[in-house]
Amino acid sequence: MKIRIKGNSMRYRLTKSEVQTFCETGFFKETTDFGTRTFTYAIATGEGEELLQATFEDATITLFLNEKERLGWADSAQVGFRHTMPLGDGRELTLLLEKDFVCMDESVEDQTDNYPNPRA
Repeated sequence: MKIRIKGNSMRYRLTKSEVQTFCETGFFKETTDFGTRTFTYAIATGEGEELLQATFEDATITLFLNEKERLGWADSAQVGFRHTMPLGDGRELTLLLEKDFVCMDESVEDQTDNYPNPRA
């Protein structure tokens, strides 16, 4: 799972097996070890009707996708989900969750578990 943050926008990209695990279990996480502390980013099943929500607690960013959307995502052609989460005082956090496709450039990272790129 990859995470990309820029300003008040956040994007998660999941490989095929990560999407499958999340859809089956309702949870998936990755960690980055900084020696004395660990940063965690996770995706979990959210409660309620809101499409996507996010929290940041105890050095962990958790993105929540509602159960209705989670259940069929792995087997669907749906690439991802987007939602703008109001933060109050006119501020917003843009959330994007999507399947990770094979890159079109000469990327050196392992992409064997990525979805085929529809533009290839």
